[in-house]
Parts: sequence; structure tokens; C-alpha cells
Amino acid sequence: MQLFYHPEAVQINQELAFDKDESRHIIKVLRKQTGDQLQLTNGKGAFFSSEIVAANPNKCVVKLLEAENQEPLPYSLHLAVAPTKLNDRYEWFLEKAVEIGINEITPIFCEHSERTKIKEERFEKIILSAMKQSLKAYLPKLNKAVSFSDFIKTASKSSAKKYIAHCAQGEKKSLKSELQPNQNVLILIGPEGDFALSEIELALKNNFAPVSLGNSRLRTETAAVVACHSVAFVNE
Repeated sequence: MQLFYHPEAVQINQELAFDKDESRHIIKVLRKQTGDQLQLTNGKGAFFSSEIVAANPNKCVVKLLEAENQEPLPYSLHLAVAPTKLNDRYEWFLEKAVEIGINEITPIFCEHSERTKIKEERFEKIILSAMKQSLKAYLPKLNKAVSFSDFIKTASKSSAKKYIAHCAQGEKKSLKSELQPNQNVLILIGPEGDFALSEIELALKNNFAPVSLGNSRLRTETAAVVACHSVAFVNE
């Protein structure tokens, strides 16, 4: 099944127009015609079956016929991950995290970060594409990129269970042993070169528990996917 996205889909009998790029894809590439059916989601938990009522490559219009809600994840997962030096590695993480199951992502700039800018629009497109490819009805939220210290200030108010995964010496528990089903979880993943010691100390002072993701030293994007899968596994 091919899934399309329209954030304004609300109820059956509603008519919606796709933008020019999506309309051209539907009509010119997929060769859909008036009367053909499309499956779409609003990214807020609902699937809709629809019928094309105007097969215009500049403005394809559909009518919503049926609706079905998808159960949300039994947990909430927010990953704050430092951007990688190579963009494609971070994009790979975004894609896999959405496929596995995640609610919120925040890029964080750290002392050891080699990248201080991100392509937000590109990241949003990858998240959207991964949602559609994996047939999910919930679009994860991509937050604005912020500095590590600013993120900690905001996160300190969160009621989620908070963890920081780092490679520095010190007492750490296994993330898998700490996780419990049906929890709201926030996990920090650092850049190449890991978090600075001052950043680790700041996180610990703000109630982040230090955790290990295993015995191997992992790349940033791999660590983020391992953390994401660990939370999903506990909730199976």
C-alpha cells in the first residue's frame, strides 16, 4: 500500500487538494485517474481512504470516504541527538528511528560537535517519507536545533525518565535494565568525540541518569538507533 500525507484531513466526505508537487507525482508518475482510490494519513493518528475527484496534475483533489484510527505508541520517546559531521548519517538515524517508533527529536549542538547547522527542511522531508513508508499514522515532531545547555534548561522541567548515554569513565547502568514499559523517556546522545565532561556533569545535576548502550563504542547515529530500539523492545 502506498500512503500519502495531508495534514488537513479530518473527517469523511471532506474534499482536499494536494500541492503541486504531490499532485504531479500522483497524476503524472503514478498515472492515477478520476475515480481511483488513495490511502492517506493526517499524521495525527488517522488513516483515510479517499477517491480522486479531480485528476489535475497541478491540483489533485480527493474526497475522503472512510476513516480508521491507529493506536498510538504505548510510550513516549524523545531523543536529543547531536548532528553528525556527515549529514547522511543523521538522516539515516532519522529514517530508522521513525520506522522503529519515536515521538520527538531534537538536534543538540555540543562542545565537541563538528556540525553547527542542520538542514531542517531536509530532515522534515525524511521524517515524513519514513512515516509514509512504514505505514504509520503519527508524524514525529522535529524540534528546532538548540545548544546543549539550552536544551538541558528546558528538559529539566520534563516529567519523563531522563538518561544520558556517554562513554566517559564512571558508574553507569545498562539502558535496557533501566527501562520500563509505558514510560515517557528522554535520552541524550552525544556527537563524535562524546559529550564534554562539563556537559555530563550538567546533565547529572539536572536529573539525567548515566547509562550505557553496551560494551561496543558506537557511532552517534548507531547509538541513537540502539536507544530507540531498546525502548521499543521493552514495550513489545
